[in-house]
Parts: sequence; structure tokens; C-alpha cells
Amino acid sequence: MSGAEVGIAVAAIAVGSLLKSITGMGVPVVAIPVISLVVGVEEAVIVVALPNLLLNLVLAWRERSHLDATRDLPMLGFTGVVGAVLGTLLLVAVPDEPLVVLLAVAVLGYVATFVLGVEPTMKPETASRWAPGVGLSAGFMQGAVGISGPLIGTWIHSYRLGRASYILSVTTLFSLAGAAQLAVLLGGSELAGLWTPTLLACVPALATVPVGARLRGRMTSHTFDGLIVGVLALAAVVLVVRAFA
Repeated sequence: MSGAEVGIAVAAIAVGSLLKSITGMGVPVVAIPVISLVVGVEEAVIVVALPNLLLNLVLAWRERSHLDATRDLPMLGFTGVVGAVLGTLLLVAVPDEPLVVLLAVAVLGYVATFVLGVEPTMKPETASRWAPGVGLSAGFMQGAVGISGPLIGTWIHSYRLGRASYILSVTTLFSLAGAAQLAVLLGGSELAGLWTPTLLACVPALATVPVGARLRGRMTSHTFDGLIVGVLALAAVVLVVRAFA
């Protein structure tokens, strides 16, 4: 990557990281589409992987005291890791378009019901039944196209958890899937030549954590919910543009 391309990558990851530090989501949704404008999608996925993983780990650790208020994390996490390994191994072979269009439609449907005043909720028994499939699908999306946030964010949001337990849930799941993805990347040659932007981007990514936490703490529950739904809507639009661009 050239100096200009590195600068664009670092800036995009910094903006996405601030959004993630507030809502638990945002780095791949913001950074991958921007970075892929100057390099390939595969390179963008790889550059984002490490800073996004570190940010997820830090955010999850900060909210670890709320673990008891989460739901289905072990099953979602385990199946997410399996899916991430499979998706990363098939990163080049799997066509993006069908996956991202299907995901975008599902997320937009959820957003629409929420905007119309219907707050979708997930009964515990229903959630437990579908959790393995959701985790596997989210992990596969993370590995194959670098974006699992819309699916995980939508699913966990339907649980109607508290703010801290929501952040803990999504960042834990992102951490597990991201670690599996990065392990596969480290085992190959994909990171060769991309270490400079990857490591540089880690600095602003981690620097956004206290800023995001402070902003999140000043929000009402209604504002926080609205921001989550807004990020999900943005993610769906990005996915549609990515599929047809």
C-alpha cells in the first residue's frame, strides 16, 4: 500500500472505531467499504482484522462485570468461531453478492419494524433454538466478507438487553470470530505487505475507547437504541451498495 492508501485506511478505521466505542459496532461497516475503494476488498478485510479485534477485546473487558445479564453467549461464540474459520478459508472462493444481499434484506426488515414502533423481542426458548445457526452464519460472514456486525447486532438487539450487557455481548462475539479469522490469516501469506497500515490503525482505534465510553454514558436509553438501529441501517445500505457497485 502507498502512503496515501495507508492514510486513508488508518483514518477510516479511526472513524469506525469511535462509532464502535459508542455502540459496539462500526469498524468493518465504515472502514472496509472506504478502504476497498483504494485497494481490493480482500486487502481491506485483512487490514481491519487486527485493530478491530483489539478494540473488541478492550470493550468486552471493560464491561465484563455484566456477564450474568447476557444470553446465549457460549453457543453463539462457539458456532461463531467455527463459521469464521470456514468463511476465512473460503474468502476468495465465496461470491459476496448473494450473502450480503440476503443479510441486508434481513437487517432492513428488522430496522423497519423498529422504526414503525414495533420493538422485536426474542423469547429465551426461541433464541436458544436459533442461536447455533445465527452464530455459525455470523462467523461465516465475518470470515468470508469481513462484516458480521449487522447480523450479530440485530440478533442481540432483539434480546432487549441493558446497554452494558449489549456491548459485552456483541464485542465478545466479534472478538471470538475475529480471533479465529486472524489466526487463519496469520497462518497464510495474506498479511505480507499489510503490516504497516494494520499496526498503525491500532493506535487510533484503541484511543477512541474512553471517548466512546464517555459519550455512551451521556446518552439516554432511547438515544442509544436509536443509534444502534441507525448503525444497523447504515450497515444494510453499505451491504447493498457493496453488492451492486
